[in-house]
Amino acid sequence: MSTTVRHEVDEVLVGFTRALCAAGVPVTQDRAQTFVEAVSIVGVDDQRATYTAGRATLCGSPDDLARYDQVFTAWFNARDGLPRARPAAPSVPSFSDLPADESSGSGEAAEEAVHARASAAEVLRHRDVATLSAAEKHRLDAMFATLRPRAPVRRTARHRGWHRGQVDASRTLRASLRRLGEPAVIEWRRRAVRPRRIVLLVDVSGSMNGYADALLRLAHRISQGPGVVETFTVGTRLTHLTRALHNRDAERALVAAGEAVPDWSGGTRLGETLQVFLDRWGRRGMARGAVVVVFSDGWERGDAALLGAQMARLRRVAHHVVWVNPHRGKEGYEPVQQGVLAVLPHVDDFVAGHSLATFAEVLEVVARA
Repeated sequence: MSTTVRHEVDEVLVGFTRALCAAGVPVTQDRAQTFVEAVSIVGVDDQRATYTAGRATLCGSPDDLARYDQVFTAWFNARDGLPRARPAAPSVPSFSDLPADESSGSGEAAEEAVHARASAAEVLRHRDVATLSAAEKHRLDAMFATLRPRAPVRRTARHRGWHRGQVDASRTLRASLRRLGEPAVIEWRRRAVRPRRIVLLVDVSGSMNGYADALLRLAHRISQGPGVVETFTVGTRLTHLTRALHNRDAERALVAAGEAVPDWSGGTRLGETLQVFLDRWGRRGMARGAVVVVFSDGWERGDAALLGAQMARLRRVAHHVVWVNPHRGKEGYEPVQQGVLAVLPHVDDFVAGHSLATFAEVLEVVARA
């Protein structure tokens, strides 16, 4: 194996260990290095050996095995020249054992199967999460690791050195003095930036029952990204979930969230819960200058006028307000609900949020806010 190919293979293997970390498997640097060395010994072309080497070196407990299998399948399935998983029994995954010197016809058939499987994954990304079966939701859960949240940024009063921008007179003068008054290279500066706080308000009422689990997984994924993220659930009451979602293991974080939320699949009192949020938390400055994302279909059982008034309060203190409606991207949808009509004048972005593909678009909207 040439040095270039070896380097490319190592990059893919290291990327796999990072994907495992994102999925909640505590992969240390030593384990990752041991995994790469083990694969170099058994050979990356040996599919079963690569899979076994990863389980032996990267998994530290039985709880890691299921997530390892999911990420291994998602990571290596669509990469040419690397181990690919084949459909298997739920308990023990198996892999294709085609030798490297198969006939061209068999190779073409295998290539078609890989493309078909990649297409199936792409179709799943665009499926409405409320219509998925239990098995499809299980596959989709592993695909959340592919989302890459980025924090929105704000400019600060401080400056930092840069290769263009404003002339940094102080640094330029000091450099000249160090040269005993001789002209020095002109130094430049620009305003420094810091991540903006993100506040997530997730509707867990009965009308959002089909989307609440996926939206909390999205909130957990955002919480594991850069910046400060605060998460609340809204329904008949307000629940602060930031601490529960700090757990890197998505499954454990969702279990903790489920235990903390007392009004799961209950009624919808968005106006009242928003008022509680603004009175208790907005007054402390949590929403001030933040990017606030509300995940709700807008079915308000309370006073729609109160909801509109609270959204107007929220818009005055927040930097950017995004409303994510799972029905927004569906064909024939019209924003006719009283709750939606009350909030539309006070939001900056009204976007869809019913599939993994739309979740990725939501992350881009938040990052650009």
